[in-house]
Amino acid sequence: MTTHGPVTPGPARLVVLVSGSGTNLQALLDACADPAYGAVVVAVGADRDGIEGLARAERAGVPTFVHRVRDFHDRPAWDAAVADAVAAHEPDLVVSAGFMKLAGPAFLARFGGRYVNTHPALLPSFPGTHGAADALAYGVKVTGATLFVVDEGVDTGAIIAQRAVEVLDDDDVASLHERIKVAERSMLVESVGRMVRSGWSVNARRVTVG
Repeated sequence: MTTHGPVTPGPARLVVLVSGSGTNLQALLDACADPAYGAVVVAVGADRDGIEGLARAERAGVPTFVHRVRDFHDRPAWDAAVADAVAAHEPDLVVSAGFMKLAGPAFLARFGGRYVNTHPALLPSFPGTHGAADALAYGVKVTGATLFVVDEGVDTGAIIAQRAVEVLDDDDVASLHERIKVAERSMLVESVGRMVRSGWSVNARRVTVG
């Protein structure tokens, strides 16, 4: 069993990684504005320039960094650089908020058990980049969102929390995905808050908060 929790005095330190619009990041920034939440976003990292997620961080006065894969000679070098950039901010928890790159061995060696991600389906169903579309195509009546601890696989880590979302008869991919994102943001904010205030443990595939 591995137990985690804040290791620095004061609010827990969050580093958030983004690749796009940053709506999950904004939800965390809004939550952190309340001191009772128990956390502060100390940095936002990205793999792309010019995205709204970075603009959200800059408007909030949060430091940012960008490491593009194409600027490195290979993927392991990029992975190590991202790990170094994140580590420089001494995070208690690292949150993937729409970060569309897989963590490599160097990153997981430093942040294993402290790196979480969301997925727009009820894992282990419909992993990968098209969770909502795959659920709709399969014809399930309930799908949802999952928060999990990132491991070496694709959406295979130990599950922290899940939220169910009903699939409506007239749903298309856009409408279903939008309702999943609403559930996902709420789940992320609530779960991260509980984790940083109470600590968490990872024992095989079981995650216990508190």
